[in-house]
Amino acid sequence: MADSAPAPETEIAPFELYALRYATHGGRKAKDNFLYADPHESGADLDYFIWLARRGEEVFVIDTGFGQEAADARGRTLLRRPVDALALLGVDASAVAQVVLTHLHYDHAGTLSDFPKARFHLQVDEAGHATGPCMCDAKARAPFDVENIVAYIRSLYDGRIEFHRGDVELASGLWLHAVPGHSAGLQAVRVFTERGWVVLASDATHFYANMERRNPFPVLYDEAALIRGYSRLLELAPSPNHIVPGHDPAVMRAYPASSTALEGIVVRLDAEPLLSWEALAR
Repeated sequence: MADSAPAPETEIAPFELYALRYATHGGRKAKDNFLYADPHESGADLDYFIWLARRGEEVFVIDTGFGQEAADARGRTLLRRPVDALALLGVDASAVAQVVLTHLHYDHAGTLSDFPKARFHLQVDEAGHATGPCMCDAKARAPFDVENIVAYIRSLYDGRIEFHRGDVELASGLWLHAVPGHSAGLQAVRVFTERGWVVLASDATHFYANMERRNPFPVLYDEAALIRGYSRLLELAPSPNHIVPGHDPAVMRAYPASSTALEGIVVRLDAEPLLSWEALAR
């Protein structure tokens, strides 16, 4: 964590920034994606991403996804293991030193053991919620996977969890911002790139349309806080086109692929989007 004032943007070296698609879930209805929706309308698929910010030898992995066991248990289609997705960009998960966990839901904090050298960055409020009395309620604990939480506790006892309260600068050009609502301690990640600051919303907005319509995804901890979070995301980003939602399949067509071979698998979020936020939120 930086102890001094943030560096001026002219002094910040930009990160490369990628979204890596590792799983998907089809056959959804609108009611599955919006808290206030016609239950008979069809809905968009969910895609599952991890993200990578890279600047020379600096590597930050954002979220660790889930593996085959969770995919089987929850009826998701695992396209590739998160570590295998990272390998497509030349990143060896076993050597990664810094991992941001946006929150501890099953699809964002699985496979921790695949990152044996990593220090995991987490909001204090998320840790307390996922291991506290709220987990006595079956509905509250449904988005969590107990084995992931056990792996998190093991990492804690190994001294590999760094807790944060609110906003923090992890490195010049990379900030964590508390945006609770979907979960008690969700954090968005703001990254400086060649096109300026890009905000990885994670599940602060699942789809472009959740934020555009102020109609939340129905899995949530605090609806009012989640809706306030939409305004917070807009404050953090230069424009809506600099906000990247956490599960929208449109991300794969909104940004250019990192290479022809990785079409539909990896896109560059540090490049200008091919489509506007307004077009994507329809």
